[in-house]
Amino acid sequence: MYDLAALDFVLAGTVFAGKLHYSPQTDSTNSDAIYAARCGAPHGSVYFTDEQLAGRGRGDHAWDSAAGDGLYVSVLLRPQVPAVRLPLLPLAAGLAAAEAIRFAAGLSVDLRWPNDLLIGPHKVGGILVESKTSGGSVDFVVAGVGINVHQRTFVLNLATPATSLDLEAGRRVSRQDLLVFLLESLEREALGLAYPAAGSTIPARVEEASTWIRGRWVEVHGPQACAGVTAGLDKHGFLRVQTEDGLITVQTGGIRAVELS
Repeated sequence: MYDLAALDFVLAGTVFAGKLHYSPQTDSTNSDAIYAARCGAPHGSVYFTDEQLAGRGRGDHAWDSAAGDGLYVSVLLRPQVPAVRLPLLPLAAGLAAAEAIRFAAGLSVDLRWPNDLLIGPHKVGGILVESKTSGGSVDFVVAGVGINVHQRTFVLNLATPATSLDLEAGRRVSRQDLLVFLLESLEREALGLAYPAAGSTIPARVEEASTWIRGRWVEVHGPQACAGVTAGLDKHGFLRVQTEDGLITVQTGGIRAVELS
């Protein structure tokens, strides 16, 4: 269980102060945040739960959200940025989540473009960003983060084997501390997006934090399916892949490692 009074106290100086919305159980925190956004909820509103009954990841993949075992949180943002800069937000959220895990659990995270959090070959979390834009402007963005914290067993036959912070750290990691670190880091990253100079550093910082962005043989899944060697990110945060047919800039989809024989 979360100590809601303690959370309110620790986050008093942040944009999230007085905007924490906790429920023991819900279908999806992202769905809750999107509904609230459409009803006029303010920038910085936070929706988190102990259990999701219909948690989802990118591409409508199901996200297993066992009761009390993980961090399941979605943050509503109304950033003053043009819509063209939105592709940087999932990367910024990944950086924030990696920093939070480092602070809370003392673990290093590998970022697999565009939204996976890995420890070694195992997936420990993911990011789901959903937004509404109009006329080139951003109405709202919902950044959902799911992190395995206390899990000891996982669904079989996952595309990427899973792990949890407890298993990797060899101790029980505090979900409360993780949530605080995540929100504080996310506030800094979201603020940076409002300033072109700061936002422009995000692709380079993700490259530094990832073994997947450059020099990795991958298969791209999605509408731009291809295979090749990753060749860095462009200024928008899109992944460049050098294929036999030339350099492709992948704007959407996911990647998996290619095992070379």
